[in-house]
Amino acid sequence: MKILLADDQELVRDAIAAFLRLEPGFTVDVANDFPQALQAARLDGGHDLVLLDYMMPGMNGLAGLAAMRSARPGTPVAILSGSAPRSVAEQALAEGAAGFLPKTMSTRTLIAALRFMAAGEVYAPMAMMTERDAPGATLAGAQLTPRETEVLRLLCRGLANKEIARDLDLQEVTVKLHVKTLYRKIDARNRTHAAMIAKEAGLF
Repeated sequence: MKILLADDQELVRDAIAAFLRLEPGFTVDVANDFPQALQAARLDGGHDLVLLDYMMPGMNGLAGLAAMRSARPGTPVAILSGSAPRSVAEQALAEGAAGFLPKTMSTRTLIAALRFMAAGEVYAPMAMMTERDAPGATLAGAQLTPRETEVLRLLCRGLANKEIARDLDLQEVTVKLHVKTLYRKIDARNRTHAAMIAKEAGLF
């Protein structure tokens, strides 16, 4: 996965880039402001995902999001922020952002979020979900997203990843990511164990 990361805070930018480069299959190009990011996106064109810091020079709020999406149609563009309020996150998602990523998120969650967005999903932290979003289930002390709850329900019915993908209109790779996240959240060893945990809890 090739990522373009743009952030004017050198320490943050370099730390995120260094971490992502340690992940198998990840390559990262960096930019220190929005004009540089836009130029890199236009010249290269091979990025699978673009991450833009909300507050960096040249972004002009969410105008930068629109400009990048226009420059690279079809490429997911997400917003990074350390302090933007929930209203900004909701507006970014409403205007087509592939996700909104707080800089405080854990490295494991960041990797999962990047894979989701590159697979065509939209990522937003649970705390920033809008009121209209249906809540997910709580299982084994973990809060599941609505999508994870749907995947678990179909998993409990014995459906394979390919069948779940077809039922939910997702890519199979995205379903695999959801299943992997589910295992980690509820401490399940495999599909049978996950289904057993859900059924013992009376979830389905």
